[in-house]
Amino acid sequence: MNIYAGNLSDQVTEEDLQSAFESYGNVNSVNLIKDRFSGESRGFGFIEMPVKEEGIAAIKGLDGSDMKGKNIRVNEALPKDNKKGKYGSNSGRRSGGGGRGGDRGHGKRW
Repeated sequence: MNIYAGNLSDQVTEEDLQSAFESYGNVNSVNLIKDRFSGESRGFGFIEMPVKEEGIAAIKGLDGSDMKGKNIRVNEALPKDNKKGKYGSNSGRRSGGGGRGGDRGHGKRW
């Protein structure tokens, strides 16, 4: 089960998350998301727990709990393909190419 943990203090480490979630069962991995330029925590991460029942117990037990001065948010993570941007699956961008008008009158006539 993939679990999302958010509203994390920038003081929270992967080890802190590992320890908190291990009190509910086995943890396969912990991934604290960091800014690629500064290396600082972005305030959320993902925890993978192999047994769904243990993951559910961790969500119920840890959601809203205090971790280093902040009440964390914990819930089941959505699969990447279910996440959509503000304007739908392609974040409002128009797909290009093909069809009439795609050339915009640059020498070709359809």
